[in-house]
This record gives sequence, structure tokens and C-alpha cells, in this order.
Amino acid sequence: MYEEARTHLISIRDFLRFAVTRFNRSGLVYGHGCTNAQDEAAYLILSALHLPHDSLDPFLDAKLLPEERKLLLNLIERRIQERIPVAYLTHEAWLKDFRFYVDERVIIPRSFIAELVLEQLYPWIDDPEDVHRALDLCTGSGCLAILMAHAFPNAMIDAADISEDALDVARRNVADYRLDERVKPVHSDLFGSLSNETYDLIISNPPYVNSASMATLPEEYLHEPRLALASGGDGLDATRRILQGSAARLDPGGLLVVEIGHNRDVLEEAYPEIEFVWLDTAGGPDHVFLLKREQLAFA
Repeated sequence: MYEEARTHLISIRDFLRFAVTRFNRSGLVYGHGCTNAQDEAAYLILSALHLPHDSLDPFLDAKLLPEERKLLLNLIERRIQERIPVAYLTHEAWLKDFRFYVDERVIIPRSFIAELVLEQLYPWIDDPEDVHRALDLCTGSGCLAILMAHAFPNAMIDAADISEDALDVARRNVADYRLDERVKPVHSDLFGSLSNETYDLIISNPPYVNSASMATLPEEYLHEPRLALASGGDGLDATRRILQGSAARLDPGGLLVVEIGHNRDVLEEAYPEIEFVWLDTAGGPDHVFLLKREQLAFA
């Protein structure tokens, strides 16, 4: 099929149709930025050819060079045979209008916190310019720390992660956005190496997959670092530590914002004395909570 495809597939339209058919037949699992075969195929093709992600139609009938056809066929087959997420194949992931370099040292960016940060956490933060110190725990690629730097123009930001490999990726992204003077990657197991720093705002998209779900993850997700996914039997190991340590790290009136996946019921059962504020996101009102420093005394 590979040689026949190289001969007969000429345009981007041809490759889009071919990829959608192959993806559908192969039973791929989506969830790293796309939800279906057509969007995934378009994303792969546009990324690989360095074309704008919002401008497929003008290029559909463009004829491809032999080396471009070879590149696309190789990526399509790797996506199918190795079940590698497209973001790792193209080393490119997006949150809203922000592009980030990614590879298998970091989880692929897809946090619901991104949209909240870009809205400057309104109405919970009255004046974005009043945020002077912020922390992104479990920063991974550094994507949320970079978004915070854009949303809060006066903020100096620590981007902490336990993985030195992840921090290498974060440093690359911070440098790409020329934010080296404002965003500092820090090697730390949550709060462990952050000295006595305190913050106006702490955000975290920590590991939150429980052990039962880890045992049944689709192959696509197994390409991501286990360290960035697994969080004990009930998925709350990291979240518990964040709740326990945040009060001492927040300034008076400071905010904690944490993403926890599908663990809302488990979390509320574990902390009945805390009145969590659940924030509306594109994924619904059950994935991200907010707490003020004063609420964390019970943790």
C-alpha cells in the first residue's frame, strides 16, 4: 500500500482522505488535542508541512513534492503502527493560540487551566497587574507558566517539576517565548525545593490518573511519562500533597487552582470540610477547583 500511495496520492486533499480512511480503519484513540480521525489527519498534515492550522481549505488542492509525500506517508504509518500521538510526531502542541515544542519527555499540553489563565482568572483576580509572584507546579513543558506570563504582566513565575527531562523541554519553550527573565524552571518535587518562597497565585495540573485507569490506558497514552499521569490508588496522591503544602506558600488572599480530571467526587469525599469552588471550563464544571489561602487551613 505504501508504494501505491506514493504513486497515486498527489495533493493535500488526497492525503487527507487517505489518512482519515487509514485512521478510521485502524481504531486509533484520540484525546491529545483532537477528538476524531478527520481533525487528527488535518492536524498532522498541516503541522508536518508547516502550514497555518486554521487555513486548510486554501491548500487542499496544492500538489506535494516527492519528499513531502514521503514525509506524510511515514508519519501516517507511524501514527498507526506505533500509536504515537501526533504532537510527538511533529514536536508541536497548541493551547489556544500558543505553540509549544513537545517530545516524549513531557505530557502533551491539554489542560483546562489554560483557558482560565488566559481569561486572567476573572472574576477571582480583580487586577491582573497585582499578581507579582506565581507558581506553576508540575509544569511539564512549561506551557501554563508561559501563559501566566502573558496573562499577568507583572508576575515573576516559578515553573517547578520533579523531572529534569521535562524541565529541559520547559527551558526550550521559555526561551522560544523570550521569557527567561520572568519564568524560572525549578527542579522540585512539588514544594520540596522551593525554599521559603510565597506566591499570589499557584496553579497545578498534577498527575491525577488512578491505578485502575492506569492499568487500562490506551496505547497512545503510554507514550507519555508515567510520572506525569499516575497518582496512586485513587488519583489524589499529588493533590493531597498540594493541598497540605499550599497554605504556607500562598500570601494572604492568594489563590490555588488545581486540575484533577474526573476525581471530583473522590476529592470532596476526602475533604468534606473544604468548600471547593469548581470553575467552568470547556470540559464542564468538575475538573478544576479554586481555593483561597484562608480555606486551606482544613487541609
